[in-house]
Amino acid sequence: MHADCWKFRKSDKSIKIGTCVMIHDQPPKLMIICTSRFLQDRTAFRDCLPLLTGHRAGNEVRIVSEVNIPGGRVDYFLVSVRDGVIEDFVGIEFQGLDTNGSVWPERQRFLHQCGVPVPPADIATRGSFGMNWKMSAKTILGQLHHKVATFDHLGKRFVLVLQDHLLDYLRGEYAFDHITGHNPADPMQFHVYEMVKAPTGYQIRIKQRFSTDVAGTARCLALKASMEVAMPDMLRAIARKMPQSTSLSDTAPLPVPEAPEAEEENES
Repeated sequence: MHADCWKFRKSDKSIKIGTCVMIHDQPPKLMIICTSRFLQDRTAFRDCLPLLTGHRAGNEVRIVSEVNIPGGRVDYFLVSVRDGVIEDFVGIEFQGLDTNGSVWPERQRFLHQCGVPVPPADIATRGSFGMNWKMSAKTILGQLHHKVATFDHLGKRFVLVLQDHLLDYLRGEYAFDHITGHNPADPMQFHVYEMVKAPTGYQIRIKQRFSTDVAGTARCLALKASMEVAMPDMLRAIARKMPQSTSLSDTAPLPVPEAPEAEEENES
């Protein structure tokens, strides 16, 4: 990547994490866990150039970061400029994969195997980690609808850059069956990338393009699982909890509900 990592350990702010890709799952897959990886060689930005339909030969193309819009902040804008005047733009959002647990012990063991000196205590530490698929999906899907509506109103394109593994998860858990074709005129553009082996190391490469309109983006937010439940199933679920129930007339303190989908501290 030839760039300094900007993420620090939560437990020690003097240590940079320096991990943007990890191997996980069976069979092993390369997972992009930091969006910095999508900046490699500015490939993802170049792949958005065809969406600058108002770009003219001789215009300068600029990358503008972190622009606030009504639906939230957009990571980047790819902008076509002529004599200081903005003639066209495309919004670009990157989404990596969240992790739970701590990847740090595995990272340290990997460096040790490569001959890099690391503290012995780090090598001996046994931690567990995994992919936080639900958080990855919720992070981006919760923002898409509002942001796409803004770009559609302006007649511009909004691009979500994500890895193929995350798209596979979205297709399995959410209503993505209608996202099949690609129309450059659609406001919502999905650019799906894969990690490929190259002579200089692993690189990102665009694998697929998909698109949809505002209505299609709203459909993506729906869980594929049915929200309906049969009455007997509901009654059985309640009955299983009856032994731990409390009488309405009881004065003992009620148990506090656990936070939904609580995850371990995410510290790569």
